[in-house]
Amino acid sequence: MNPKQRPVPRATALWTVVVTSVAGFMAALDNLVVTTALPSIRADLGGTLEDLEWTVNAYTLTFAVLLMLGAALGDRFGRRRLFVVGLTVFTGASAAAALAPGIGALVAARAVQGVGAAIMMPLTLTLLTAAVPAARRGAALGVFGAITGLAVASGPLVGGSLTEHLSWQWIFWLNVPVGAVLLPLARFRLGESRAPGARLDVPGTLLVSGGLFGIVYGLVNGEGHGWTSPRVLLALVGGAALLAAFVRHGTVARAPMLPMRLFRDRAFLGINAASLLMFLGMFGSIFLLSQFLQTVAGYSPTEAGLRMLPWTGMPLLVAPFAGILSDRIGGRPVVAAGLALQAAGLGLYALVLEPGVSYPAQLPGLILGGLGMALFFAPAASVVMGSVRPAEQGIASGANNALREVGGALGIAVLGAVFAARGGYESGQAFTDGTVPALWIGAAVVALAAAAALMIPSARMPRGGRPVATGPKPPEPGAAAGAAAPARGEPAPAAG
Repeated sequence: MNPKQRPVPRATALWTVVVTSVAGFMAALDNLVVTTALPSIRADLGGTLEDLEWTVNAYTLTFAVLLMLGAALGDRFGRRRLFVVGLTVFTGASAAAALAPGIGALVAARAVQGVGAAIMMPLTLTLLTAAVPAARRGAALGVFGAITGLAVASGPLVGGSLTEHLSWQWIFWLNVPVGAVLLPLARFRLGESRAPGARLDVPGTLLVSGGLFGIVYGLVNGEGHGWTSPRVLLALVGGAALLAAFVRHGTVARAPMLPMRLFRDRAFLGINAASLLMFLGMFGSIFLLSQFLQTVAGYSPTEAGLRMLPWTGMPLLVAPFAGILSDRIGGRPVVAAGLALQAAGLGLYALVLEPGVSYPAQLPGLILGGLGMALFFAPAASVVMGSVRPAEQGIASGANNALREVGGALGIAVLGAVFAARGGYESGQAFTDGTVPALWIGAAVVALAAAAALMIPSARMPRGGRPVATGPKPPEPGAAAGAAAPARGEPAPAAG
């Protein structure tokens, strides 16, 4: 918060909690709400597997690569002002998606939705932090985290119910009246705040955006166009080169959006590698399983969403206990155990999957995966924030959330490529033949995430027997105030 600002009135703080929580719910919901609508979208608009992948990835990819830029724009030009801009873009793009006459127009609207979410979502936490007094900030962040967590849990169910009882267009129409109500509230009820001296890293944004787009484009189109085709090779090689240039930029630039020196810390490197790999395996699996439940198992969209709740909804029940356990024994064992359970759940699901599989046979894999996801989220956020100095917590939070979204986009591309190589939509058996090896790949990737989590240093055990939490690092001796990048808010809760 700008030190010259007056204390925020209590009513403004309350309105800030309401507006930012609802906006966060919308942005988080759109990560998974589309998954159970994919079969209906395919039946209505047509399109290939690649088109369906881009229906999801166009949102997650633009969201991921522009998230940190959105936070920086708000810091520089005014967080309330940019929040309103992001909310306007998101709401308008939602209407465009609902009105899309074809799959290409839908993908384009989803990409613009991601741009709006990338501006809006990181500013929800900075606005909340600036408006709520420190004594009540924990409760406010708890409300925000619970609501965004509810969005992740209910995404497949909400998408399935709207698709079945209205139409798939209503998963996007839902955002329009909510956005229309939030816009005047945001304009007149939220306080303005800035971070003096905030800088924009336009070269870094262009490098990471182009690099990730190239990699995902190549993976999505590899099976259809051929892995040795010029366009696929150019996308993969060009994307890799741009990402290498982004790493170099983060090493030598004066104020990069993601300083590569942060990855010298084992905790920061381990938890971010684990986050990217976990979302890669999880998102890619949900993309295929939500379609399997309808295309092969014959469930309605609503029934499919309900049957995924043991997986996607488990964090709401278990995550608070996971946070307590992490405080007692340290984050590393809880995160690693959660990822191992997630990998085991995917592997168990792959073992039983066949065209005529019963739901009770699927349930153990769903429950195991849900327990694993629940054990991951709360400790992971704590480890991220404890691995950097206080002045760098905003950058660390933004980087971790961006890497999770990148992992989700890569997961759909990678597991979708495996599915396309081994199966297809021709029959239930063909769909199963493609899904099973993709699930095994997903399980292996999440198992690698568990191994990456073991890079996190163990908690120190004092004589009393309780671990000392790996708290935020103190400022470097002799460092001038403000020498590090300004913090952009409190730790962001997992939004899918």
